[in-house]
Amino acid sequence: MGFGTEFYKHFLSPFNRRVLRWLKPIEVPNMAIKALVTNAYDLVRKSGDALQSPFLLIVRLYWGYQFMQTGWGKLHNLSGVTDFFTTLGIPAPHLNAIFVANLEFIGGILLILGLANRLLGLVLTGNMLVAYLTADREALKSIFSEPSKFYNADPYTYLFAAVLVLIFGAGFFSLDRLIASRRHRTERALRPEWPAVQVDPSTTPAA
Repeated sequence: MGFGTEFYKHFLSPFNRRVLRWLKPIEVPNMAIKALVTNAYDLVRKSGDALQSPFLLIVRLYWGYQFMQTGWGKLHNLSGVTDFFTTLGIPAPHLNAIFVANLEFIGGILLILGLANRLLGLVLTGNMLVAYLTADREALKSIFSEPSKFYNADPYTYLFAAVLVLIFGAGFFSLDRLIASRRHRTERALRPEWPAVQVDPSTTPAA
């Protein structure tokens, strides 16, 4: 038996056992802390998921009403909107005034109802980008150099709401959700059910 074996037997092995005995009580608190952090994170994540649809509902109701109001105002002042579009150099100003007024008014109603909101979010996003490019070009150019000018411009909050709906959809409390769930139920009802395969025991090879 060599010196190394004797050294391990009489010193390192008892030392390792003492260290393990000292560390073992630490494992339980560490596992408890890990479980606590994991459970807390899961709670935050599930709470966030649960609040997504109510948040989208609030966004749709508030900004749908705002869009509806601005569209209604434009519809009752088409001549003024046409003159404003003319000063901005927008082609066919009267036709565009009619289009924008109806888009914002009808789009606001659809936002509130939660109907065709992804498509509507795309169209309203384009509409607000055009508003930036024509009426608030300086604010758009200063998006990085002077951000306050960009987010203080009139189209900003409308653009933000439109992008939210475009990315996340209308949420659970919407006609989009109701139509999608009914379509899925109809598809499941029309899907053919394959008959179960009957196996003849006599044809099964013996083990």
